[in-house]
Amino acid sequence: MKQVELDARRLLCPLPVIKTQNKVGELSPGDILKVICTDPGALSDIPAWARIHGHQIVGTVKESDEIMITVQVGA
Repeated sequence: MKQVELDARRLLCPLPVIKTQNKVGELSPGDILKVICTDPGALSDIPAWARIHGHQIVGTVKESDEIMITVQVGA
């Protein structure tokens, strides 16, 4: 299992989701992707995208202006 970090800071919708989708495409099932972003819309957009595409959100943390969403890649 690989753990990867994606910096999507200062990107506005829909770019955090697009970058997340592109990075997940490079990973294998079970890998972990930590997305760091500043767009508040990502709090709902990335989990919705993950649910539709069979991935799991394993953590969401909001610290001041940054949001960290951890995605486990599905099959």
